[in-house]
Amino acid sequence: MLSVERTLELIALSQSGDMEAKEILIDENTPLVKSIVTRYRGKNVEYDDLLQLGLLGLVKAVNNFNSDFGVRLSTYAVPMITGEIKRFIRDDGAIKVSRALKTMSYKINKFIEEFQQQHSRDPELSDIAENFGMDEQEIVYTLDSSKMPISIYDKNDDENGKSLFDKLCEEPTEGALVDKLTLRDCIKMLPDRERKLIILRYYKDKTQVEIARILGVSQVQVSRLESKIIQKLKEFMVG
Repeated sequence: MLSVERTLELIALSQSGDMEAKEILIDENTPLVKSIVTRYRGKNVEYDDLLQLGLLGLVKAVNNFNSDFGVRLSTYAVPMITGEIKRFIRDDGAIKVSRALKTMSYKINKFIEEFQQQHSRDPELSDIAENFGMDEQEIVYTLDSSKMPISIYDKNDDENGKSLFDKLCEEPTEGALVDKLTLRDCIKMLPDRERKLIILRYYKDKTQVEIARILGVSQVQVSRLESKIIQKLKEFMVG
């Protein structure tokens, strides 16, 4: 096993174009990749393909590693290795949203729109379930299936070209701390029900279905109210 000092030395050499140093790092960390790959066997993807994806994640970790992160290369590499594998399985592998599920999601959303027009209110989850002859949990699962998962490595929505993973590795800046305190004050300004929803959703990690039961409203209402509150908080923050 390489020492921390030797690992950092090899990383520096590798990032400078030394292929031999990169090969040493890959060889030393291949057992880590294999241990992660074994978790994803049985997903109708060949083991060798999974291994190549894992190694690709390892190479990316080597290329992007910075000692300022304050973690070992192996610790930094794990989410990048798993990210490559999960992204492939999600986008190209066997785990995909079926056409039937997408069709049902479309039908449910269309029913919600028609119900709102006819009754001037959002349908209860029970209304949707009864209309389609499905369990309430099935309705929630079907609607959630139409939402595309976001990778922590995606940089598309950040004007600075940083992924969520990059941000998680950063030390909090003075500006970030100020924003956090400002957000806390903005949440205090919300009406009781809205403040309760935000606390349950983002601080208690409750699902929309759970919050709907607590507040005595429909899951659809929770979803819409959450969107309105987020927009309100953005306006508060901008001032």
